[in-house]
Amino acid sequence: MTKDEFHAAAMALPGTVLDIKWGDDHCYCVGDKMFAAVDGGYSNLGFKATEIAFEALTSTGRAKPSKYLARAHWLNIEDLASQDAAEVADWLKTAHGLVAAKLTRKRRAELGLAV
Repeated sequence: MTKDEFHAAAMALPGTVLDIKWGDDHCYCVGDKMFAAVDGGYSNLGFKATEIAFEALTSTGRAKPSKYLARAHWLNIEDLASQDAAEVADWLKTAHGLVAAKLTRKRRAELGLAV
């Protein structure tokens, strides 16, 4: 997946905002809550996953548990460029949905998300 494909897939999700943090990390957020992040070179990806995806991707060695957020089912994938664009876009959609679901009803309505 290219940098442009990743950015387009993330920004296409409703209410998504790009925030640059910690130097040059590009953090994709919904309702001020991060659902995915990449380094400035768009080579390493971190994202929130379902419990099932977390287990599947870590057990097969495709992803590593996030150093500080593994208990919240965050994964790290190295070499984003070698990943299938459709699969990464699906991970982003799921991560966005997981985080958006935790927002208040009022905040989801403000963002135009299903309440």
